Amino acid sequence: MRITEAAQRLGTSPRMLRYRDLLGLLPPVREPAAGGRRGAIPAAGRAPGRGDGGPQGTRQRRAGRHRQFGEDDLAAVSLALDIERRYDISPAALAFGLQVLTEPAAAAEVAELARRTGRIRPLPARALEFEKERALRLLSLGPGQASPTRAGGSRRSAHPSTRP
Repeated sequence: MRITEAAQRLGTSPRMLRYRDLLGLLPPVREPAAGGRRGAIPAAGRAPGRGDGGPQGTRQRRAGRHRQFGEDDLAAVSLALDIERRYDISPAALAFGLQVLTEPAAAAEVAELARRTGRIRPLPARALEFEKERALRLLSLGPGQASPTRAGGSRRSAHPSTRP
């Protein structure tokens, strides 16, 4: 179905559907069986229709670029609308949430901000270091000395002067 009909069924406007598409809140446009990609945006700096035979070609290319909405698309937009209403967030905030879920760098930076603002606990690295030092003390080794067993399982003295 066309964007106008999809917007009516979802209780929103075609403009908001286009906005959600730009934010990445709609499933990607599937390749049609006959060739070019529907909904593809022309390369930057090129006006649609240039080099395609004049104004007649422009109209034909634009008509072929309209996105068609299927039931899966409507279900995805409906879920996004429901999440936005339930959590009282904007489409841009939801798009950023998706970015955090899919980009490890963004997730790491947001997690660091959450730690610095006290919304999540700091990483347990310090606690692990404390436990490691405690275990080494229990083994009568200092924190700078090697473990009594190597990866191969053979024992050597921890003191460097007694090594062969």
